[in-house]
Amino acid sequence: MTITAYEGLYEGEAAVWLKAGRYEAAILPGIGGNLICFRDTENGYRFLHEPGADEMEAFKANPGIHGIPVLFPPNRYEDGEFPWNGQTYHLPVNEATTHNHLHGFLHTAAWQVEEFGSGMNESFVTVFIKVDENHPSYQYLPFKYTVKLRYSLGEAGLSQQLLVHNDGEELMPCLLAFHTAINAPFAPGSTPHDYRVKLTIGNRWELSNRMLPTGSFQELTSDEIALRDEGLYPFYAPMDNHYTAAAQNGRNRMELTDSKAGVTLVYDVGTSYKQWMIWNNGATEGFFCPEPQINLVNAPKVDLPADDIGLFGLEPGEYWEETSRIYVK
Repeated sequence: MTITAYEGLYEGEAAVWLKAGRYEAAILPGIGGNLICFRDTENGYRFLHEPGADEMEAFKANPGIHGIPVLFPPNRYEDGEFPWNGQTYHLPVNEATTHNHLHGFLHTAAWQVEEFGSGMNESFVTVFIKVDENHPSYQYLPFKYTVKLRYSLGEAGLSQQLLVHNDGEELMPCLLAFHTAINAPFAPGSTPHDYRVKLTIGNRWELSNRMLPTGSFQELTSDEIALRDEGLYPFYAPMDNHYTAAAQNGRNRMELTDSKAGVTLVYDVGTSYKQWMIWNNGATEGFFCPEPQINLVNAPKVDLPADDIGLFGLEPGEYWEETSRIYVK
């Protein structure tokens, strides 16, 4: 099995490529540290929604629906307000239709490569971003922190290791998600109707007309029960839905089965992600986004127990870490 890691290009943008046997992946450090592709070259599978050459300018302007964007802080914040530890910070209102802040700052920022290489069983790359008073986002959330992402590629698929460190001297919020964009179909010769998605959802949060949680739950529909239990067509209806995560057999994950190809793509995200968003672009066939989140949308302004909604902070010098894996079974 050939295993290698090297610097190259992805549609003209600087990338680090990983190869391990039939798998290959590429990350774009300069565009949000986005893992932009994960492929099985032997079978022609393209698991992630990739931007083509004609989409690169739009992708760079709004890198939210391709690859695995990092959202920090994730999703929506009412009127851009972010109350934390006795202070209220003000994020830019960048979603005019809801008058909310959306998706944070890291998915559009330039990250740096710490190292890349290969060993006997895997190729790997580590990228990081360091936020301090010199970073543009510091004016909105004045905390000092470092986020590191390590991706490795091997026979067991794609592994992601995430590490957040509080570099500052005060308690900082640790709110994060991935806007992971999964192709359906990912296999050549298959159609979207060959696919069924299963997700470890618990309760569905009720959302206001501004797409903000009311603090109440809605009863799951029969389709959502199928989504939880046996799986259903990913584009059965428009979805921009928010759920609690409810691990099954100790695992918190999405499973996407291609009945024609006879394979299942597993996205195992770890139990630290207590919430899911699932978005399917208005039920437009082609890709959808199962988004693991640490926290509830708008968590700092929701009057519910912090542990229930994933609202927590890191003390000075503290780390937070979680791992995920995408593989085929």
